[in-house]
Parts: sequence; structure tokens; C-alpha cells
Amino acid sequence: MNPNEIARSALRWLVYVLLHIFVARHLVLFDYAFCFIYIGAILFLPQEINLTGLLLIGFATGVAVDSFDNTLGLHAATAVFVAYLRPIIIRYQFAQKLSEGRLELSLKGLGLPAFLSYTLILVSVHHLLLFFVEAGSLSLLPYTLLKIVCSILFTTLTILLTQLFSR
Repeated sequence: MNPNEIARSALRWLVYVLLHIFVARHLVLFDYAFCFIYIGAILFLPQEINLTGLLLIGFATGVAVDSFDNTLGLHAATAVFVAYLRPIIIRYQFAQKLSEGRLELSLKGLGLPAFLSYTLILVSVHHLLLFFVEAGSLSLLPYTLLKIVCSILFTTLTILLTQLFSR
């Protein structure tokens, strides 16, 4: 990666985190759908980043969100888990594109079906872990599952819209 790509990736990370902190954390639809757009900061990092760097970026992302949401490590844990799974999902889902050359993780680089598949898998894992750890028990399982499904759809739609309206 050249310095220009590093600066662009750092700026994209900052935009996703600030967008979550100042806008998206206040977006709640009907007390069921929550928007966790900061996960896009991890999903769309360059594919060349090694696992250690990816885990550190995931931890920094989670800690930044936790410090504003007052959630005591909940977002840090889920962001690190998503950062750990990301290379596995990329290798599994885009093996052919990886062998052909460099893979650009964006709507433009992947195309809509592959982008939605990649985003939905990792957003779903994030939300499942986040809401089940937050609930702490299975006593409210139907409510928790409804929150998970609605939040997955809301977050994925928001990430898709940010990809459509960014360069």
C-alpha cells in the first residue's frame, strides 16, 4: 500500500466512526432497529492489511465507539471478532477474485450481489454477538431476535447508501 491509499483508508475509517458517533447512534426505528454503521470502518479496509493490524484497528474502532456509547467494551469485543472473521470470509467468498489480482472491497469493486453477501454475513455476525451479549440471557429471545433482524437490515441499508453516495 502506498501512502495515498493509507491516508484514504484512514480517512474512510474516521468518517465511518464519526458518522456513527454523531449521527447513527441516535437513529433508532421503533425501538427495534439500531444503526451500527461503524462496522463499515472494518469491512472496507484494504484487503492487504495483516491480521494483527486488522485486530488492532478493530479494537480501536470498538473502543472509540464504546467511549461515546458508554458500553464498557461491548463494541470493542464485537469489532475485534468481526475483524478476526473478515479475512476468513474474504478468502472463502472471493477466492477466485483474489487469485486474479487485487480485490477492492467496495460496492463498485465487488458488484451488488457480492457486496450484499459480504456485508450481510459480517453485519449479521456482529449484530448476533452484540445483541446476545447485551441481553445477557435468553429470557427475551423473541425481542432480541427481532432487534437483530431489524438492525441487520437497517445497518446494511445504511452501509449500502453510504457506498452509493461516496466516491
